Amino acid sequence: MKKRKTVVFFVLLLLGVVFLTYGIAEGGYTATLQKAKYICLECIGIG
Repeated sequence: MKKRKTVVFFVLLLLGVVFLTYGIAEGGYTATLQKAKYICLECIGIG
């Protein structure tokens, strides 16, 4: 049972790394970063 949990953990970890790498390669982080900057500037009253 413990071995199965370990295998599932590493499969999910690998899948997460694959999707993270794909998102970075596609430039998906830029939209998120722009939204974060906008929200931050609105919060302090500049934007």
